Amino acid sequence: MGSFSPPLADQWHKRENVVSYLPKGIQPKFRQKLQSAYNKGTYEEAKAALRAIRVELNVINESAVKSLDEGFEETLTLHRLGLHGELRRSFTTTNMIESVMAQIGQKTDKVDYWKNSNQKQRWMAASLLYIEQRLNKVNGYRHLRQLREALQKEIAITQGKKMVAA
Repeated sequence: MGSFSPPLADQWHKRENVVSYLPKGIQPKFRQKLQSAYNKGTYEEAKAALRAIRVELNVINESAVKSLDEGFEETLTLHRLGLHGELRRSFTTTNMIESVMAQIGQKTDKVDYWKNSNQKQRWMAASLLYIEQRLNKVNGYRHLRQLREALQKEIAITQGKKMVAA
């Protein structure tokens, strides 16, 4: 189906990628530290905690530091938008997206020939309609309107900065 890179980066996978570079004996300690940092209530607190961990990791393993740096800001998107507490249960992993993509794949992966892109799009739409009844609600779904508004505001700010720079 192709890869999808969500704007709300997956904190669980980030944590596991970082600790994978560390010796087995200290992995649980850093797994807990990273989780604690991601559980902070505000963007500033989470960012400061992750930067402190980065300093510690710099002495231990440069690859772990590079892994932490990759997508650093993206892993803090919900914090930055002020919705970490409300939406973290559903949006700090890519499990929802992976589940939907796997279910779509069950309906479309065996098709070997697509006549045109319209046909593929129709199959995708039909698959989504078929699996819709089996999808769970987003934990914190009542806050999705706030998420949309925060994202729209951030997009407008970003576009404004690009226009000023041009």
